[in-house]
Amino acid sequence: MIDIVASGVLFDMDGTLVDSTAVVEATWTRFGNANGIDPDEILAFSHGRQAIDTLRRFLPDLPLAEQQRIAAELVAEETASTEGILEIPGAVAFVQRLVELGVPVALVTSAPRDLAAGRMVAAGFAVPEAFVPSEDVEHGKPHPDGYLRGAALLGVDPTDCVAFEDAPAGLESAIASGATTVVVGPLEHPVTAGLHRVHGYDGLTVERDGDTFRIRG
Repeated sequence: MIDIVASGVLFDMDGTLVDSTAVVEATWTRFGNANGIDPDEILAFSHGRQAIDTLRRFLPDLPLAEQQRIAAELVAEETASTEGILEIPGAVAFVQRLVELGVPVALVTSAPRDLAAGRMVAAGFAVPEAFVPSEDVEHGKPHPDGYLRGAALLGVDPTDCVAFEDAPAGLESAIASGATTVVVGPLEHPVTAGLHRVHGYDGLTVERDGDTFRIRG
């Protein structure tokens, strides 16, 4: 159960609004197998992070330019594939309800702009005007830069925002920004201790009250 009063909403994308598991796992599994790295280890680290940060972790001895080239190839591969992209249950209707009520909404993702926009559309979402892709932050998650920028785009203090996230790096980022943080899905991790949690958006209600709104469910 959650019962939260806030003035703005910040959403992660992959695993929070959009289920892109099939595409992500296929891409990183091919990369791991090609480079003699356990794909499960890569996937455990990469979720919620920018591709370049994953390359730095697993191929640290490569020159930066080569890391950037490989990251760009991986992103291009993921961007080209939207088959199997789905909404997290109830997410499209929930976001639409927020927008209808005039609630400020921002998307804060570790994905590049084109990849994120393509996945959102494939899953049935309109891309929010307030949109923070990986290109727009100096430091990716778990740093709070993205969520701080998202709140700034909304004109809302981060401490008056609620952030929905599903991955450890993203949760750390949201918490560090000062936003009230909600775990989406089953993740059990030290960072989730004491946080609000939902397993989807079906059954959540939103009520507007002046400059604030209340999410319950």
